[in-house]
Amino acid sequence: MAGSATEYIKHHLTHATVPHGGGFWSLNVDTFSVSLLLGFLFLFVFSYVTRTFSVEKPGRLQCFIEIVVDMVAGQVKDVFHAKSAMIAPLALSIFCWVFMMNAMDLLPVDLLPYLAQLIGEKVFGADPHHVYLRVVPSADANATFAMSLSVMFLIIGFSIKAKGLGGYVHELFSAPFGPKVGPINFIFQVLELIAKPISLALRLFGNMYAGELIFILIALLPWYMQWLLGAPWAIFHILIITLQAFVFMVLTIVYLSLAVEDH
Repeated sequence: MAGSATEYIKHHLTHATVPHGGGFWSLNVDTFSVSLLLGFLFLFVFSYVTRTFSVEKPGRLQCFIEIVVDMVAGQVKDVFHAKSAMIAPLALSIFCWVFMMNAMDLLPVDLLPYLAQLIGEKVFGADPHHVYLRVVPSADANATFAMSLSVMFLIIGFSIKAKGLGGYVHELFSAPFGPKVGPINFIFQVLELIAKPISLALRLFGNMYAGELIFILIALLPWYMQWLLGAPWAIFHILIITLQAFVFMVLTIVYLSLAVEDH
C-alpha cells in the first residue's frame, strides 16, 4: 500500500513536459496551457460583462465584477500615489489571473488527470500511466517565478520612467547611505531588487504546493474520510487562494509605488 500511495503522489506531482522526461530547458505543458486558458477565460468574462453592461438591470455577474473592480481600485488608490493608467488594469489582471490559477486546486484531484489519461490512451494510444497533468499553475515554481520576474522588470521600468535612466542609476549608488559609499549602496539595492521577486514567487508557490499536496493526501483516504476532511479543508482553502492572490496583487502595487518615489 505504501508503494502504491507513493506512486500515486509522484504521479500527481509530475508535470507533462516537452521534451518528455524534464530537464532545465523543458517546458511544463500543463502549467503553460492551463495558465493560457485561464487568461483567455478572464478576458472573455470581462469583455462579455463590458459588452452587456447595464445600469438599470445589472446581472449577478456584472455586480460581482463591479465588486472586484471596486476592491482593486480602492487598493490602488490607497497604495499607489503617483499617476499611471497602467496600474489599475495591471492589478486587476494579477488578482483575477492568480485567483483563477489558485482556484484550480478546488477541483477533484483525479478529475482532469483522469480525463487526460483517457484522452491520451483512446486518441493518441499512450500508456495512461505515463500521461501526466498538474492543473494548478501556481503550484509550479516556474510559473510563480515567471510572474515575479515580470514584476521585477516592471519595477525597473517604472523607476526609469519616473526618474530617468541617469536618475535611476544615481539612486542605485546613492541610496540609502549617501553617495560616499556608492558600492555598498549598489549591493543593498541589488539585494533588495532580487529579494522582491523571490519573496513573491516563493510565498505563492509554497502555499499552493502545500495545499495541492494536502488534497492529494486526502484523496488517498477512504471515501468517508475524504468527505469528512476534504470539505472543511476546501472551505478553508478558499480563503487561502483568495488571500494569496490579494497579497500578490498588493505587494506588486507597493513595489511599483516605491519604484516611482524619490529616496
